[in-house]
Amino acid sequence: MFKNLRNLFSSSQPTAPDIVSAPTRVPAGERVYAIGDIHGRLDVFETMIAMIDADDAARHPAETTVILLGDLVDRGPASAGVIAAARAWAARRTVRVLAGNHEEMFLASMTDEGTLRHFLRYGGRETLLSYPISMDEYGPATLAELQDLMRDRIPAADIAFLLGMEDLIRIGDYVFVHAGIRADAPLEDQVTGDLRWIRGEFFDDPTPRDFAVVHGHTITPEPELSPHRIGIDTGAFATGCLTAIGLQGTDRWLITAQGENDARHAVEFA
Repeated sequence: MFKNLRNLFSSSQPTAPDIVSAPTRVPAGERVYAIGDIHGRLDVFETMIAMIDADDAARHPAETTVILLGDLVDRGPASAGVIAAARAWAARRTVRVLAGNHEEMFLASMTDEGTLRHFLRYGGRETLLSYPISMDEYGPATLAELQDLMRDRIPAADIAFLLGMEDLIRIGDYVFVHAGIRADAPLEDQVTGDLRWIRGEFFDDPTPRDFAVVHGHTITPEPELSPHRIGIDTGAFATGCLTAIGLQGTDRWLITAQGENDARHAVEFA
């Protein structure tokens, strides 16, 4: 069902085009996979789960952590299914999840009508309709009525999952965040809003650092890999291209799932 899958099922190590030498390092005995923004694309997320499970099993045993970089919800058709799949995956292996700006909007929209209005313009409609809220209910509902539907139809376990998401994870020489960091602040003093929303200040700051930041949030046609910044949001909701990076020792390798009916193209969204 899927094409252009850059996968490693046939060998225990990545092939040369998929590997990038890096000065940064994951601690000995550990392996990390990070997955970019899923945005309601349960189809490619399920394929990515199978690919990472297979890739991990094909390598020598390690303490493996999977990190979802946030924005699991909105825009795509199956946000509820993505949350359910992530929760199920985390029940059988170590999966850590970062909160993105879209999770922030989702949670805040349940109590704030202004945020709900903004949320609905940026994919929240699709998120609500992925739960047991019918179009007949959604269409005529006021904002207050939609909030009542959200409180009634979104499972408490999903809310708890969203509330339990992290803002920053550090493993060895890698820092994982949704959007980026502000270089003039120590990691322990980073502001949540920056970690979930920052763009220009993060990309434009040349300040050297002794770690690499792995992030999503900003869509690029291809993953961006440099010694100190790795961006892997390839616009899955619009392109069907979901990207993950594997990290072990000083090695980096990419795994990409591509929906067979999707065309990859550069997309710019908030």
